[in-house]
Amino acid sequence: MPAIFRPRSTLIGRAVLLAMAMTVTVAVGWWWLAPRSDWARRVGFTIDQPVPFSHQHHVAGLGIDCRFCHTSVEVSAKAGLPPTWTCMTCHSQIWTNAGLLAPVRQSLAEDKPIVWGRVNNLPDYVYFNHSIHVAKGVGCSSCHGQVDNMPLSHKAATLTMQFCLNCHRDPGPQLRPENAIYNTEWVRPADMPSPDAMLAHYGIPNRTLTDCSICHR
Repeated sequence: MPAIFRPRSTLIGRAVLLAMAMTVTVAVGWWWLAPRSDWARRVGFTIDQPVPFSHQHHVAGLGIDCRFCHTSVEVSAKAGLPPTWTCMTCHSQIWTNAGLLAPVRQSLAEDKPIVWGRVNNLPDYVYFNHSIHVAKGVGCSSCHGQVDNMPLSHKAATLTMQFCLNCHRDPGPQLRPENAIYNTEWVRPADMPSPDAMLAHYGIPNRTLTDCSICHR
């Protein structure tokens, strides 16, 4: 009786099964890893803005303090964005005819705010308060990265729940002195007070900061 399958059929069958197994493995790996990647979370990606504002130029180059533009960061949940007249404080005197700044001049002339693209964002079910963080010793660069090195702003941290919990579980090592809150170049010195001392200095209560109600209200 002649053979139904040729000798190489076994090899072909094994190759097909191996390919199928690899395809399933890759698909499951992609399904698991892709949402957790910097690409999915847009970490390091710049977005189009109506004006190509450079923190590198304004912060590192000109030495402008964060609070000059983000005026409500110490008193409000939101850091705030500068109204057009804040920009025109300088640009009514310098770069007055620059094409890049045409949207700024138009915003002032029409009394309409510039619509900036959101770089850092949290889901609606997450409550975050800028003022309490800076008041308790958390520096801007802890979440926003070294903005003074950003020609164009980009998201520097994942801002996921795990990112926040990493700090909330052990906040002491993340705290810095008051005079370093807005220093994006700050590095923890060797003679820094202990984490427990920093917690006591800022009056952070001895309670769990991972309670759901702290961030979800």
